[in-house]
Amino acid sequence: MTVSAPARLDSAERILDAAARRLVLDGAAALSLQDVAGEAGVSKGLIHYHFHDKDTMLARVVDWMTDGLVRREAVALADATAQTALDQLWRWLETELERGHPRALIELAHYPGERVEAAIQRSAAARRGAAVSTVQHLFRALGLEPRLPAPLVADVVVAFIAGLAVQRVRSPEVQPRLVFDVFWLSVLSLAE
Repeated sequence: MTVSAPARLDSAERILDAAARRLVLDGAAALSLQDVAGEAGVSKGLIHYHFHDKDTMLARVVDWMTDGLVRREAVALADATAQTALDQLWRWLETELERGHPRALIELAHYPGERVEAAIQRSAAARRGAAVSTVQHLFRALGLEPRLPAPLVADVVVAFIAGLAVQRVRSPEVQPRLVFDVFWLSVLSLAE
């Protein structure tokens, strides 16, 4: 077996990484523990050792993808200035859309199972919190004051990202950067 995940990851981390990649490629319904094991370069028994069953693994994948997404979003804007903020935000979003995690999280929101549903709820709260920080940071970097509360704008931002993730699959001819720019111009027009 070829290990496609970075060698520095421990076995549980390799499994989560492999499961996320398989989710993006195959979808949750078609995901099998055997495919994940092959992708991670581990035995199926090791998956059961770390996660017990598919639902537990998927719930952990949701948490793992969300942690990475939120962390990378914060890093993307950490040193943003008025001149670079929107471009930095776009580069982060473009990378996330290519990675496929936002779309995988949308799909997992429809996956049955209490553990996965609870993980999706935690994910939604974490992504909303990150979006609140992004909105506040972006408005501050641009020297603007929003007329609407940041949490309200953040809800729209989270929905927008979900829409872009789905649009990337359904309408690949649409230019996401153009859509991104129009969206943020509209959001920023809500400044005082």
